[in-house]
Amino acid sequence: MNPELALLQPYPFEKLSTLLEGIKPADKSRIALSVGEPKHDAPQFVLDALVESLRGLQNYPATRGSEELRQSIANWLCKRFQLTNPEILAASQILPVNGTREALFAIAQCVLDRSASARDVLMPNPFYQIYEGATLLAGCRPAFYNITANADEDILSITDKQFEQCQLFYLCNPGNPTGCVLSQAGLTHLIEKAHAHNFHIVSDECYSEIYREVAGAPVGLLQAAHAMGNTDYTRCLVFHSLSKRSNLPGMRSGFIAGDQSVIAQFLLYRTYHGCSMAPPIQHASAIAWQDEKHVAANRAAYDEKYASVVKLLQPVMDVSTPDAGFYLWPELPMEDTLFTQRILQEQNVTVVPGSYLGREQNGLNPGAGHVRLALVAKPEECLDAANRIVSVLQA
Repeated sequence: MNPELALLQPYPFEKLSTLLEGIKPADKSRIALSVGEPKHDAPQFVLDALVESLRGLQNYPATRGSEELRQSIANWLCKRFQLTNPEILAASQILPVNGTREALFAIAQCVLDRSASARDVLMPNPFYQIYEGATLLAGCRPAFYNITANADEDILSITDKQFEQCQLFYLCNPGNPTGCVLSQAGLTHLIEKAHAHNFHIVSDECYSEIYREVAGAPVGLLQAAHAMGNTDYTRCLVFHSLSKRSNLPGMRSGFIAGDQSVIAQFLLYRTYHGCSMAPPIQHASAIAWQDEKHVAANRAAYDEKYASVVKLLQPVMDVSTPDAGFYLWPELPMEDTLFTQRILQEQNVTVVPGSYLGREQNGLNPGAGHVRLALVAKPEECLDAANRIVSVLQA
C-alpha cells in the first residue's frame, strides 16, 4: 500500500461519529446543522435539461469538455468577474471537473514536486481537509496559516520565509467555515507573493455566489489578476461549482480556470486519470451557468435565515453574520466537543466542533471553542434549531 495513506487523519465527520457514539438523542425531531449539503430546491429547468440530454450517454465525453459548456462557463466568468476574451478562456483556460472536491485533490498530484527543497503547501486553518490529504499524498508538507474574522490580515501575517518554502497555496475565498472574504487588495498582495516566490495559488471559490446582498459580490482571484494586468492569469487557478450556487451537489459539476500552462498539464493528467464529465451533466451544467435568477433567489433564502437565526443566537453566544457562505462560526462559552454532545443529547441537533476542522499549531487549535452551524435546512428548522441552542446555553 502507499505508505502516505497512513498520514491521513480521520475526516471530521468520522471523528464526530466517534464523539457522539452511545449518546441517546432527545426525543425530538432531528435537525442537522453539521453537513454543508444544500437543501434548497434545485432549479427545475436544469433537471429538465439533464433528462432531455440522456441520449448523450451513448457517447464518450471529451476530457476537456464540450465547447458548449466551456463557452457557457467563460461567458459567466467574464460577466461575473469583469474579465475579457471569453473565446480565449473557453479555448485554453477552462476545464470542467466532477465537482471541485476531486479537482482540488487532483491539482496537487499534478503540480507538486516532491523532490524539490521547498515542499510546503500553505493552507488555511481551520480548513477543508481535502487540502491536507491532497498535499500528503503528493509527498509534500501541509503548512498552516490561521484564519480569523479579518481575511486580509490573515494573508498579510504570512511571512516571506513561509512563502519561500511554499509550492502551492490553497485559498478558500469566501472562507469555510468563517464566511470571511478577501478584498481585492488582499488578493493582489497574494498574487504578487506568488510571482515573487514561485508558487501557484489554488483558490477554492465554491461559496462565491452565496454572499449577503448587503455585503456585495466577493472579488475573485482571476478578477484581481486581470485588474493588475495579469490577463494570462499566471500562477492563478480558481475552482467553482454548481453544488452551492445552484443547489446541485449530486450533479458533481464544477470547473477549474486560470493559468493556461497549468491547465494544459492538468488536461494531460486528467486524460490519464479518466475523470471526464458525462455528456448529460455537461449540457445541464451549461444551462445552469447561463441563469442568475435562481442564484439570486437562493441568496435571498439564505439572507432570510441569517437575519432570523443570528438575532436569536446573539444573546447567548458571540456570533455575527458573515459576508458570504452558509455557515455560522460562533464562539462558545463552553468546550466545543462538550457542547456538541449536549446539543444532541438534550435537543437532537447535530453540529461540528470547530476543533475538528483545525490543526493544533504551537499549542493552539484556532477552531477550538467554536462550532460550525450549516444553515442549509428549511427556515423553520433553522429557527427551531436556534431556539434549541439558546435553551441549552441558557441552562
